[in-house]
Amino acid sequence: MTVKIAMVAGEVSGDLLAAHLIRSLKSRIPEAVFYGIGGPKMREQGFDAWFPMEKLAVIGFVEVLKHFREIFGIRRALKRRLLAAPPDVFIGVDAPDFNLALEKALKRRAIRTIHYVSPSVWAWRRGRVKKIGAAVSHLLTLFPFEPAIYEKENIPVSFVGHPLADMIPLKDGRDAARELFDISPHRPVLALLPGSRRSELGFMADGFIETAREVAKQLPDAVFLVPLATRETRELFETAVYRANAQDLPLRLLFGHSREAIAASDVVLATSGTVTLEAALLKRPMVVAYKMAPLTFRLLKHLYTLPWIALPNILAGKFVVPEFIQGDATPQNMAQALLNYFSDKTSCDRLRELFTEMHLQLRQNNAEKAAAAVVRCLYGDAHRAALDA
Repeated sequence: MTVKIAMVAGEVSGDLLAAHLIRSLKSRIPEAVFYGIGGPKMREQGFDAWFPMEKLAVIGFVEVLKHFREIFGIRRALKRRLLAAPPDVFIGVDAPDFNLALEKALKRRAIRTIHYVSPSVWAWRRGRVKKIGAAVSHLLTLFPFEPAIYEKENIPVSFVGHPLADMIPLKDGRDAARELFDISPHRPVLALLPGSRRSELGFMADGFIETAREVAKQLPDAVFLVPLATRETRELFETAVYRANAQDLPLRLLFGHSREAIAASDVVLATSGTVTLEAALLKRPMVVAYKMAPLTFRLLKHLYTLPWIALPNILAGKFVVPEFIQGDATPQNMAQALLNYFSDKTSCDRLRELFTEMHLQLRQNNAEKAAAAVVRCLYGDAHRAALDA
């Protein structure tokens, strides 16, 4: 008997998560079919994409408003189609603004709903937890501190680990990465990660370049690896280099290769985001910075509920790496924090130990654990045990 699994992924990271989940579910439920909204990785696994994922991959308040009618129309059409021919389960992968409203409508019609990746209720708008409970039959979280938040509200939840922890090896790949870039094992190397979005580069590029200049005064043989996600962000960074008259700095601009750049480095300077988790899993000491428009910062400062912004600090529940936000993110502050790592081997060793523990905690065989939770939601524990046997 065919098992119908509807899914929606709204961006590249969700496409990858969903593709891994589909592959694991296929091995457990060979008769399953998958359809809804997805990207190229999902389609490679046989997913039937009714709408292109790119329509949902809109970032920023203004951009969302511009595309609101189209996105709303897609959700309405998808809801109508799913209610007309109900799936056995619906899995919304991240994209909470799109998926939770859809999940709520489906759950009201007795369709099982799973939301994969917890919204950041631990940092923003804790009141959303009850709304999430009204929308989902089960929640799959990537971080170990998240289930307790939902268990207090009696929301079924499973911690399934983070896919990056499965993908990144536990052992250090520094030597191989240095060979890739033809860099001496003895040369100081810093990875600069100014962000993957145009808006982030606009706020961070100048400060990162001036920070490199400050570090180079103390470490004249240092090399700076700068991985940039797109041609547009590379051009923005190059423009910032010319604006700063910094063509003499030993900056190596890369297309992609952020993981290799981090692995090759001694120390990382990163704009806050998922890349800070990647740096932690690669066991690299780091300094984290973030800037945004002053008005946006004043508004968000009152909504944010944690004392940290960097994922390594959030996971540790304390400051383990320096953070510099807004006016504190000066080249002098960031450069001094980076240079401190070069003179304090003990702190670097402690960080490596902590990041290794973090890696092991997050390394849960994510796709298999998520698939087991979906099977449990579909069939209950007894049938899942039979499938696992």
